[in-house]
Amino acid sequence: MTIGGMENVEVFTAEGKGRGLKATKEFCAADIIFAERAYSAVVFDSLVNVVCHTCFKRQEKLHRCGQCKFAHYCDRTCQKDAWLNHKNECSAIKRYGKVPNENIRLAARIMWRVEREGSGLTEGCLVSVDDLQNHVEHFGEEEQKELRLDVDTFLQYWPPQSQQFSMQYISHIFGVINCNGFTLSDQRGLQAVGVGVFPNLALVNHDCWPNCTVIFNNGKIELRALGKISEGEELTVSYIDFLNVSEERKKQLKRQYYFDCTCEHCQKGLKDDLFLGVKDNPKPSQEVVKEMIQFSKDTLEKIDKARSEGLYHEVVKLCRECLQKQEPVFADTNIYTLRLLSIVSEVLSYLQAFEEASHYARRMVDGYMKLYHHNNAQLGMAIMRAGLTNWHAGNIEVGHGMICKAYAILLVTHGPSHPITKDLEAMRMQTEMELRMFRQNEFMYHKMREAALNNQPMQVMAEPSKEPAPALFHKKQ
Repeated sequence: MTIGGMENVEVFTAEGKGRGLKATKEFCAADIIFAERAYSAVVFDSLVNVVCHTCFKRQEKLHRCGQCKFAHYCDRTCQKDAWLNHKNECSAIKRYGKVPNENIRLAARIMWRVEREGSGLTEGCLVSVDDLQNHVEHFGEEEQKELRLDVDTFLQYWPPQSQQFSMQYISHIFGVINCNGFTLSDQRGLQAVGVGVFPNLALVNHDCWPNCTVIFNNGKIELRALGKISEGEELTVSYIDFLNVSEERKKQLKRQYYFDCTCEHCQKGLKDDLFLGVKDNPKPSQEVVKEMIQFSKDTLEKIDKARSEGLYHEVVKLCRECLQKQEPVFADTNIYTLRLLSIVSEVLSYLQAFEEASHYARRMVDGYMKLYHHNNAQLGMAIMRAGLTNWHAGNIEVGHGMICKAYAILLVTHGPSHPITKDLEAMRMQTEMELRMFRQNEFMYHKMREAALNNQPMQVMAEPSKEPAPALFHKKQ
């Protein structure tokens, strides 16, 4: 499908939600409804030296712009492609004498584009940047203060020879970034590397149990169907992770996006009983449950602190102790148990204690499968990690099964051309071959595996991220 081919959708007024997008034809799972390049996008401040400013791929060796010494690119092609958007930025950085933060840089890039093309509809866009929601009137005191600070810095950075915009318009652009910014991830989709504004995507409303997902792939976003979508049906995505009780999700959405969620899952509190699940036999008293929730929250705070300091053995100890205490109280779908299972399996994998990690990873996947939509991207990624952990632990049958399951989900959510799906396909073929060998001669399989692992360094898991997995929509913290 061509970029900007927006013939599959139309704008309509969604009851109680303002504008929305609906399908003009029927879609099946894995169909790309539309693809869109960013109106403007920038790399996060913390990654400007290791991520290409054009294609957002993470690379160790990048070319630096000789003029401003700030922008980095994969090669001459990426540098050439960037020049239209970087030209003004380049001279502004030199004049200003330093590099402003990502928020200021994105606002400036948007306004240089408005200066070049006017503020009306640009080709392939169903809505102009001027018409996007800014929610500035809903900002709290702290947000208002930050906004004033951003506007002041912007005015110092913005060149006098460029078109001058009103304070109100500048505030509008910052408001748009604040509530319509979309997180851009690296080529494998594992790390958030930048933020961009995509006007068409900004029209898609939220649902906690959506019929679409968004993936950043090869420099553009793709809106993909998660299942059958009928002609005339509203298209929805989830702005936040589903894994929380409806009350907490509603609070998060109100705080970050300024609306009250009225989706069916929130109205009916669907799956809340599972999120707060407790053991049946014997059923713990309300007092015991309350105490265990508080103990779990306190432990998670300690874990966060230990994790941020890189004290991974301490993290494992805290997780083990808490999970043991939870055992007679919480069911395996309880969110406090699942959070611990996710952390401990990831950290143990990093420490190469794969046998113990695989046990926790299996429990985590069992819980996730009862909670997430069967085609949820986060579910697919979690099963993939659990599959790799089990493979490392030598549990070839379980590992292969999980890798196959993850691959089926990622074919829908990411598509066959996404780098992570390709990696997973290679892994699926490898584990399939190993499984055949294992079934023919278990003893020989273990001998060969041992020799192979002794000959080559073990594929070490990435260091556990101190950041959560990339959220779909970027929210300035």
